[in-house]
Amino acid sequence: MKEAQPRAILLKEYSAPAYLVDRVDLHFTLDPVQTRVRSRLSLRRNPLLDRSVPLALDGQDLQLERIALDGRVLATGDYLLDHEGLTIPGVPAQFTLEIETLIHPQDNTALEGLFVSGGTLCTQCEAEGFRRITYFPDRPDVMSVYTVTLEADAARYPVLLSNGNPEAAGELPDGRHFARWHDPYPKPCYLFALVAGDLVCREAPYFTISGREVALRVYTEAHNADKCDHALASLARSMRWDERRFGREYDLDLYMIVAVDDFNMGAMENKGLNLFNSKYVLARADTATDDDYVAVEGVIAHEYFHNWTGNRITCRDWFQLSLKEGLTVFRDQSFTAEETLGAVARIDNVRRLRSLQFPEDAGPMAHPVRPASYIEINNFYTMTVYEKGAEVVRMLETLLGRETFRAGMDLYFERHDGQAVTVEDFLHCMAEASGRDLGPFMRWYDQAGTPRIEVRDAYDAATQIYTLDVTQSCAPTPGQPEKRPLHVPLKLALLDAQGRELPLRLEGEPAAVSGERALELTERAQQFRFVDVPDRPLPSLLRGFSAPVVLDYAYDDATLAFLFAHDTDAFNRWEAGQRLMLRVLLGLIGDVQAGRPLVLPEVLLRAFEGVLDDRAAAPVLVAEALTLPAEDYIAEQLAVIDPQAVYEARSFVRRALGERLSARLHDAYERYRGNGPYAPEPEAMGRRRLRNLCLGYLVAGGDAAACRLALEQFEQADNMTDAMGALHALRDVDCPERERAMAAFEARWRDEPLVLDKWFALQAGSRLPGALDRVRALMAHPGFSIRNPNRVRAVIGAFAHGNPLHFHAADGSGHAFVAEHVMALDALNPQVAARMAKVFTAWRRYDAPRQASMRAQLEHIAARPQLSRDLYEVVSRSLARD
Repeated sequence: MKEAQPRAILLKEYSAPAYLVDRVDLHFTLDPVQTRVRSRLSLRRNPLLDRSVPLALDGQDLQLERIALDGRVLATGDYLLDHEGLTIPGVPAQFTLEIETLIHPQDNTALEGLFVSGGTLCTQCEAEGFRRITYFPDRPDVMSVYTVTLEADAARYPVLLSNGNPEAAGELPDGRHFARWHDPYPKPCYLFALVAGDLVCREAPYFTISGREVALRVYTEAHNADKCDHALASLARSMRWDERRFGREYDLDLYMIVAVDDFNMGAMENKGLNLFNSKYVLARADTATDDDYVAVEGVIAHEYFHNWTGNRITCRDWFQLSLKEGLTVFRDQSFTAEETLGAVARIDNVRRLRSLQFPEDAGPMAHPVRPASYIEINNFYTMTVYEKGAEVVRMLETLLGRETFRAGMDLYFERHDGQAVTVEDFLHCMAEASGRDLGPFMRWYDQAGTPRIEVRDAYDAATQIYTLDVTQSCAPTPGQPEKRPLHVPLKLALLDAQGRELPLRLEGEPAAVSGERALELTERAQQFRFVDVPDRPLPSLLRGFSAPVVLDYAYDDATLAFLFAHDTDAFNRWEAGQRLMLRVLLGLIGDVQAGRPLVLPEVLLRAFEGVLDDRAAAPVLVAEALTLPAEDYIAEQLAVIDPQAVYEARSFVRRALGERLSARLHDAYERYRGNGPYAPEPEAMGRRRLRNLCLGYLVAGGDAAACRLALEQFEQADNMTDAMGALHALRDVDCPERERAMAAFEARWRDEPLVLDKWFALQAGSRLPGALDRVRALMAHPGFSIRNPNRVRAVIGAFAHGNPLHFHAADGSGHAFVAEHVMALDALNPQVAARMAKVFTAWRRYDAPRQASMRAQLEHIAARPQLSRDLYEVVSRSLARD
């Protein structure tokens, strides 16, 4: 590691900025080799500061050419310059600062600041990329009004874009041209953006709820112009939904989206000029799956919703990141549930939370939704900040009710528009709107870990009282050995023997409440007594996954099977099936490890038969109900993770179900065959989802005819969803049909990078022998580049995160391969390297040989000189003793 260890930044050390920047005028003379940046800053001392202090500006990898204060050019001795920034002592209370710097976009492989993607110049400034463009107080609580002039070669860069509205444009000598943009709304520098390129525009008008016209524009390379219609439609739907649901109307004349091939993140909400990973913009029936269409809509919604929850109101400091991200994820999840996927959206949200965030909460990188410290803020764009943060907001809506929650949001927008605020400011608005004390709720933001809720019940037939004893606990996490009880909404219903919801009356209440209700847990142990319960009920607990917790209740197999068939809550019906499958799988893992023969329990077979026979159920819900828990989630339930046993047990269940239910699966496959042209509509998407699931089980069942059926589907598919469904079914089967389909796919799509990524990921994720050799061959493919984050994620990431069987090979070869490329990536793109390295963080959860192998690779990385702050933080925390 570095000889001087990076210093942690602490929330408790926050202090307001010494100087505010009211106006920023930027002039870019753009060129990929060397860009000249001239900035003019209007600064004043913060009125909260009662004394003069030096002006400190952040700057990284900049070549300073000139600096002037109120028109006076400063000499070298007038300021201090180092690799972290620029300091000027003795500045007046109010002044103008002019700075001229040179930067080199084509050498910027970190993809922060100004960089080159294909033939396009573009920026990424969140979290701290603006300091790679010019010297500036690079922090979110310095909000300024920006005017930006872009100058470039007109033939090479005919399109020049920045934030806000266009003010002027024109020709310049020597074949150059310029464009000037002005954003009237103060913003932090992380929301600054520019784009210069040879791009085409797809445009559509949008009329806001007040009747004002807004031009919606999507920019992309010419050959992708026909893949933008879904993005435009999704944007319009998002704007209309936000007007209706939260009363938020767009505030500029233009809303622009630019698709960029080289991008570290999914997208960036820069004010009026969103930059997107092209993966989340481009969609056409033959190039994008149903899941891609949903993802495009969801990410576009997320970035648009940031206009109010992130841009108009931003975070005071990066510790408050979930204030914009968690809140906005909650909004985009609500949009998807209400506009597209219904109950399935909640299932997808929870599956993702459990598979990715729960392990984060249980590992060395565990941190609260609002962290107390960080070394590199890029490492805290995490599932905890985003997804758990969204769950915290969802709990607020559950506790307060939708109407009161909306009132709290209205107050938040009214009171804090144009400000950089904290989590406390948000909760104070909710408390004021509801009249409730939300002080204890703040623990959700400050306390790491996944709570465990244990429920035990008893029924007294003589008194007709049903009692629930509920306790909550949370395991220690790094830096937090002791945990306090949280405010948890526990939604529940009590069902009778026919699956009907009983009216609920707690002891002491005057009347019963029909349907479900939310119990509020606030203590370590509480008791709830329901009266007038005629027979022992079946409890349907944690309905809709009303809190991000682990529920511990002693359901037996028969009860789970009943709830799987009859629960009136769609999420809990799915959840009962998952619990039943998980119980079976964990038992089979024990059999694998003990060398016992594997037998599929009849209770699971009968449950699957019942779901397949239910013609009234929505196909998409049937598909969800029949989907086995993923390998990574199964592994998390084990005290010691055994990837080989997990794979063998899950594969056995898939094979057995495919064999035993062959006739029913064939029937469902044929019944849901598509009619008519492809449409990314919920009902059609559900039919395709179920049909492809059935095909997967049939192929797993080992019938050679099923492989031929999969090849036939692949060759006849008129959409990417069915083509990928067939390929995925064949992925782990050594058969001629697999080779033929894989070769045909690559030959057709080798010049379409986003589509080729699907092929890369399938190959890297295959459980067939020789995985590491395949991955090395993929890295030699002409379509692969280690400088492109999408390609890295599709090959190395798919192997490391999506192929536990071979990544955790007993000989340690998978671990060594990934560690080697983490180190190579760190020199190019520290963000991507650090995220890839997180695959090693759970090393203590594995058996002794795998522990030793993973630890050795972490130590090997740690010994490398000049680690980035990003990678240093992940590796050092992973190796730290508890």
